[in-house]
Amino acid sequence: MKLVLGIDTSCYTTSVALMGEDGCLVADERRLLSVRAGGRGLAQSEMVYQHTRRLPELFAAAAAKAGGPLKLTAVAASTLPRSLPESYMPAFLVGAGYARVVAAAQAVPFISLSHQEGHILAGAWSAGGPSEERYLAVHASGGTTEIVLVVREAAGLKVEALGGTCDIAAGQLIDRVGVALGLPFPAGPRLEELALEGQAAPASLPVAARGLRLSFAGPETHAQRLLARGEAPAAVAAGIQACVAESLLGLCRAAVDATGAGAVLFVGGVLANAFIRGRITTVLGAAGLSLYFPEPRYSGDNAVGAACRARFR
Repeated sequence: MKLVLGIDTSCYTTSVALMGEDGCLVADERRLLSVRAGGRGLAQSEMVYQHTRRLPELFAAAAAKAGGPLKLTAVAASTLPRSLPESYMPAFLVGAGYARVVAAAQAVPFISLSHQEGHILAGAWSAGGPSEERYLAVHASGGTTEIVLVVREAAGLKVEALGGTCDIAAGQLIDRVGVALGLPFPAGPRLEELALEGQAAPASLPVAARGLRLSFAGPETHAQRLLARGEAPAAVAAGIQACVAESLLGLCRAAVDATGAGAVLFVGGVLANAFIRGRITTVLGAAGLSLYFPEPRYSGDNAVGAACRARFR
């Protein structure tokens, strides 16, 4: 079988994916980076160290699932966070360098893409759309909260930023409050579990969304104050979810009004949250928009999008 290889070395996940040229996923190996208890992240040097150690192991595991010697036709890797000249992060150099070596050894093309483009491609692959040539994508993760206009082109995707957060990302809000609640980093899955106990009476947090700009720094400060005053942890967790959902809804409404787009793809680890998905689906679905959510596994960081890019080279 002819295969393509995708690699992604993001802030907190090392990922390798092998895909057939027919779009069938053959292997999807990934591992979260280790963060010390009580920590709220890692320095870039620590990310590079962990990616460098783990990437060969994940590659070997993926190759074993493929069975026999690999016959690659292309290799792709995320080389920067977003498709902007000033976008840079050392962690991506690990995967990019490894991918270039593999491509050279197999004498096949190397394709570079942004981490954000990888999210969009993996999301569309998993969700089965959008099929439109022009659509919106919401990218909400630990490092990015942004809405973009995506246009299909022969050479890939043209991604135009429309708006997003002016301070911390949605994932940072969740992680910072989650760590304050005593949850492990990254805090998303455990905060979602805790919030189930507080959904009947969620804490009230401000929603700072104005047009295509939003802020999560104010809601974080408010949540920390509530915790200091003894507010129930479950209620604060539920309030965080509601705040993120309403903020993203405001961002979507403004982008739809600005572009006239009728389809929206939702990607990024934050959008694996069932409550946030449900709230967005209820509100925007009633407005007649076509909504696309990948399986939760393909919402977070992964190399499947890079493999998709290699396949469509």
